[in-house]
Amino acid sequence: MFITLEGIEGSGKTTQIKNIAGFLGNKGHDCVITREPGGTKIGEKIRSILLDPESRDIEPVCELLLYFSDRVQHINEVVNPSLSEGKTVICDRYFDATLVYQGYARGLSIDLITRLHELILEGLKPDITILLDLPSEIGLLRAWEQIDNGSRSGDETRFEKEALSFHEKIRKGYLELARLEPQRFRVIDASQGKNKVQMDIEKALALMAS
Repeated sequence: MFITLEGIEGSGKTTQIKNIAGFLGNKGHDCVITREPGGTKIGEKIRSILLDPESRDIEPVCELLLYFSDRVQHINEVVNPSLSEGKTVICDRYFDATLVYQGYARGLSIDLITRLHELILEGLKPDITILLDLPSEIGLLRAWEQIDNGSRSGDETRFEKEALSFHEKIRKGYLELARLEPQRFRVIDASQGKNKVQMDIEKALALMAS
């Protein structure tokens, strides 16, 4: 089973992905936790470029292709081998993030991004995508609180430094994708407390995990 978590900055994906692995592990799933960008050694180097605030002048198409480069390596090195072994892969961000960040927010062609995905990765999609949704201003506030208290790296703040309007486009993009694919997406209110969010996610996964 292939599960992805999506959401704006500060939505709580890092916290909840560990809870999901624990929940599924108790039900007998052999879970692999991974992320994009950065789920491989090569991916970590690409991640350092993409999230570095000093990379603010990167061209949108260059940004897009770096994400695809990371994804090609990640799919072939981690995701496909794990799925072939019968493991459950839980990934922090995947293809949907590229659609909303580089498509809806940066303005690159959605059709181009989709065709590249289908060409390079043969259209591999998650079985279920958990979208942690909350107002952009709340997510950014949480993200900067984590950066300020040291629980989140200050070296990966390129997107946090984008204007609020950028993050609002991302949120709207995610909600549009969820509307278009209701059978795959489970939208969770991430403005709630962590425990309530965890409970809602577990309810969404319960049928698939049994």
